[in-house]
Amino acid sequence: MHPWLLAGTTFFASAVEFVEAATIVLAVAYTQGVRAALIGTFGATVALVAFVALGTPLLLNTAALAHIEVIVGPFLVLFGIAWLRKAIWRYAGRKAQHDEAAIFAREVAELRADRGHHRGIAVAFQGVFVEGLEVAVIVVTFAASTPHALAWTAGGALVALAAVVAAALAFRAPLARVPENALKSIVGVMLLSLGTYWTGEGAGLAWPLGDTTLFAFIAGFALIGALLVGVHRRAARA
Repeated sequence: MHPWLLAGTTFFASAVEFVEAATIVLAVAYTQGVRAALIGTFGATVALVAFVALGTPLLLNTAALAHIEVIVGPFLVLFGIAWLRKAIWRYAGRKAQHDEAAIFAREVAELRADRGHHRGIAVAFQGVFVEGLEVAVIVVTFAASTPHALAWTAGGALVALAAVVAAALAFRAPLARVPENALKSIVGVMLLSLGTYWTGEGAGLAWPLGDTTLFAFIAGFALIGALLVGVHRRAARA
């Protein structure tokens, strides 16, 4: 498996989650102070680092078992379906587009209504932990499925984190211009493709095109996604 493919998938998935976390942290900093936002963010970061530190060795040891891909593959397929389904519904108008500016305004209104300092810390912690947990799961899962992948997948996540943090500090506003639905579509297709490929590989299937089969899956799932958008749009009009 080409490491750049894993790093790219992790980068896009991480960018989406970190943008959502940044919106929540900015809302806490705006209403209840930078200190509350930093305390909550730091606590969530420590919890996520502990999860990765404990989970990665466990899964790497499990990866020594035969056919680990049969476990990891379906897990990624479920993740991919969830990401792609939301993106399809949003493109088709069946679900509201994800609006970071609106989410920021809602968080600010809720935090202003509850001025408690601990409330801001809890909101920042929850936002960073929940969004970061999905990134951590993807990083650890990729690391377990492919030898020497941890550095590439963790690197993709760290680059995404650095980019989002830099943008948030520069603009000090919700990153509403990030094409989040497009990123969700890409990540959904990639996770579905990788999950399908690894499931078949773990089950002992010999893919006719070797690793190139993965790119056929990517093209196929992207086409299916585009067709489903059209179907749902027509249904919405009807």
